Amino acid sequence: LLFVIVGKNEPLYEYNKVQAADSVTRQNYFVLHSALDLVEKAAYTTTNMYLKVVDKVNHQQVSTFLTAGNVKFMLLHGGKNEDSIKNFFSDVYELYVKLLLNPFYAYDTPITSKAFDTRVRAIARRYLS
Repeated sequence: LLFVIVGKNEPLYEYNKVQAADSVTRQNYFVLHSALDLVEKAAYTTTNMYLKVVDKVNHQQVSTFLTAGNVKFMLLHGGKNEDSIKNFFSDVYELYVKLLLNPFYAYDTPITSKAFDTRVRAIARRYLS
């Protein structure tokens, strides 16, 4: 399970639930990176923020949520329930919006808040375990 928030030019936040071998981790990041083009393509075909599964590779799926500011929430998973993934994205989006309201956070910069990380991990345990 790998969750990444991707800004305009770089990843803003990363959460890797399982600490796997280095080659597996690199492959997971490659799968997410290669799915970015499919996300851009899907974004122009729908008005929904939740794009569902945009790519499938090696029994893993990439689900994506696109914010109004074109920030992408990407989740690499092994085929979780659609409702739980949608709820996960919804709760993380609410948390992200609260972060944006913080005057000390600059938009489209890496998220270094420990509180944000702790809450994302709790949301992941609630919906994706």
